[in-house]
Amino acid sequence: MSISIFAAEAEGGGLVFPPIGNIVEWPEYLFEGTFAGFNKISLIAVLSMAIPTIMFLAASRNKIPSGLQNIVEGSVEFIDNQVILPAIGPDGFKFRPLLISIFFFVFIGNIFEVIPTFQMPMNARMATPAILGILVLFVFVTVGVKAQGLGGYLKSSAGPSGLPKPMYLLVTPIEYLSTFIVRPFSLAVRLFANMLAGHILLVTFGVLCITLWQTNALALVLPFSFGMLVALTGFEIMVSFLQGFVFALLAAVYIGGALHPHH
Repeated sequence: MSISIFAAEAEGGGLVFPPIGNIVEWPEYLFEGTFAGFNKISLIAVLSMAIPTIMFLAASRNKIPSGLQNIVEGSVEFIDNQVILPAIGPDGFKFRPLLISIFFFVFIGNIFEVIPTFQMPMNARMATPAILGILVLFVFVTVGVKAQGLGGYLKSSAGPSGLPKPMYLLVTPIEYLSTFIVRPFSLAVRLFANMLAGHILLVTFGVLCITLWQTNALALVLPFSFGMLVALTGFEIMVSFLQGFVFALLAAVYIGGALHPHH
């Protein structure tokens, strides 16, 4: 990622940070100026799909236990024990491929934030989280309609049973708004906002480290700025993992709620 840093000598010197567009917008490599424009975010998205696919295919073909196979098996067990069983139950294993795919796609797309030459989390742009949120909405609505029928699903989503009938005039619109609008919107915005905030923080401390690398009194502050940059990099690695886990877990919770409306 190229960032132009310069001293504003005409104004007496100082630090000029790049505009926000310079750290989240990238030139298109292919199909420039069209709806199919292919840029850095597109490349990261392709890699985020290709890497776990290659990992799982390689692990499945390896008959002798290896480090890669242990990683893949550990990931599957993690999703089973920490996502599927708590949120859905044993009958949620049929959703294992979807939830594992969501976890790896989000996590790998996020971890490119700390990979040199990329240094950009895919989910710091709203398009990908929005598509994932819509995907989860489509899945849990389909599961609910299939498990309960259209009428049953709409009824179970209208609010808790046992309320006085006039109360449903107030509760039902709120419940429908919460289920069909707020859920996918909050999924997308939570992922987008966390990754964009972390990306801006890393850029900010990276800019400070570059600027403080000079032979004057400000150089004394460089170790503290660099220390923060290292600490935030480690923190963002953890956040990348947690965002993948949380997205998969909430998707499982919504699927479980559609599948078991009374639990």
